[in-house]
Amino acid sequence: MVFQISCICRNIVRRIKQKSLWLTLHQIPQKKEIDTLGKSDEENIKSSLERILSEIGKTTPTKQMVLGVSSGWLSGFLAMRIGKTTALALGGGIILLQIASEKGYIKINWDKVNSKIDRVEKVVNQHQSTWVDKVVKFAQSNTTFSSGFLGGFLIGLASH
Repeated sequence: MVFQISCICRNIVRRIKQKSLWLTLHQIPQKKEIDTLGKSDEENIKSSLERILSEIGKTTPTKQMVLGVSSGWLSGFLAMRIGKTTALALGGGIILLQIASEKGYIKINWDKVNSKIDRVEKVVNQHQSTWVDKVVKFAQSNTTFSSGFLGGFLIGLASH
């Protein structure tokens, strides 16, 4: 069974490589080039990403599902790994800060912390609506890819 799935995946990857989507993906600049980019180059990367996402909608439903599941699984797997590490670091940091505060080593100005949090919340809420709108629009126009991504993401979260 595993061998059959492996063969199917190899055939799908071979077919994807032959199509223009594979060529489009390889046009993304390398990390070295990204470090030295100016503002206009960042805009070019955004337009390249939008072009890649629009190409996904033009492929067959099978390819959309494979791309969705594989990218979703990878995202879910990385989110679980990074999430555990982040939770450990944040939780440990909060505990250490609280112990240091209780022992009198540091004094935390909670009014200032809360005012900064309120400012950050306002900024995030302003930018969130445009980001969420783009995601919803993409998900509605590419339902096959989106459902594959969601399924793959949940499988990735479960596989650790």
